[in-house]
Amino acid sequence: MADLTGKKILSLQTNRGVEQDELKVPLEKLREAGATVTVASQETGEIQSLVGDWDLGETFPVDQTIADVNESEYDLLLLPGGTLNADTLRLDEDAQKIAKAFASSGRPVASICHGPWLLVETGLVDGKTLTSYDSVKVDITNAGGTWVDEPMKRCPAKDWVLITSRNPGDLEPFVQAIKDELSA
Repeated sequence: MADLTGKKILSLQTNRGVEQDELKVPLEKLREAGATVTVASQETGEIQSLVGDWDLGETFPVDQTIADVNESEYDLLLLPGGTLNADTLRLDEDAQKIAKAFASSGRPVASICHGPWLLVETGLVDGKTLTSYDSVKVDITNAGGTWVDEPMKRCPAKDWVLITSRNPGDLEPFVQAIKDELSA
């Protein structure tokens, strides 16, 4: 098992609409491995997750607002999916700045399902090979990325690593790739 003691992960999501397991499973597994995971959202309070973009899921406490995040303190950026979450987050200027700062500094970004929409919006998929929920494929290719249908894709192009997966069914290889990246 990877020891991620001392590693800091920043998870960005909105207060409503994140896909439950795409937040819950990485949080639990990465914390079990010793990482500190900060859950940042647009507002303080709680995050209301959804299951299948429809049914109410669990709630999660917000550690910090996205606007108050000092991104330089973190080793990896985590972008869970959920259609409502990802579509709202992609327009958040603070989230855009954070994503760009991670890429420009060469720190890894891990994104699952609809999560890559923030990376599409910021131009960060240009020249990258990645996967996502299949409905995001055209957005990725139109933004200059190469889309592949694989459970997990790690792309080191353009001097920063992007780890992506398609959906909650791919969480095991997704979380393992994050652990491998942070323990390398």
